[in-house]
Amino acid sequence: MKNIIFFGDSLTAGHGLPAAQSFPSLLQQRLDAQQLPYKAYNYGVSGETSAGGRQRLATVLARHPVDVFVLALGANDGIRGIPVRETSQNLQFIIDAMKRQFPLAQLVLAGLEFPFDLGPLGGHRLAHYAGEFKALFRTLADKNSLPFIPFLLQGVLGRRELNLADGVHPNAAGQQILANNVWQVLGPLL
Repeated sequence: MKNIIFFGDSLTAGHGLPAAQSFPSLLQQRLDAQQLPYKAYNYGVSGETSAGGRQRLATVLARHPVDVFVLALGANDGIRGIPVRETSQNLQFIIDAMKRQFPLAQLVLAGLEFPFDLGPLGGHRLAHYAGEFKALFRTLADKNSLPFIPFLLQGVLGRRELNLADGVHPNAAGQQILANNVWQVLGPLL
């Protein structure tokens, strides 16, 4: 068996849902159905920032050999307005540490977009931040030659029927779409 580590925040953890409804669990079902020899590990932590991920990375990497590592952090950085440069540095640290410890592992980066429509606020600084935030993921993927999921929440963000009451976290149907978004990039690699 090979190991796939899903390293992220509440979106990965499946916040507010039973563990079996998180997208890593849904992908495990797909792996099993296709008889692919992979075990999916969900290391999603609600509220996690890229800095928090950087801090806990060594603990996670010490638990299992890693064959595939899906990095899906940054949403909480965006919500908190953490400088894009800082988020980018933290994610690059995680990528570098992974490559050092597991040089043969396949890394996949999930992109995110700032979760709010900033237009009505008229804030040029906020709109500028949103653009920089979205771009940081593509930039990191290109710089590191990583397979890239352009937008983890594609088809889910802003759709009330696909999110929990908080309007931020995908419900079970939303997690199914996240699983599909990830599989489009991950599936061909396996």
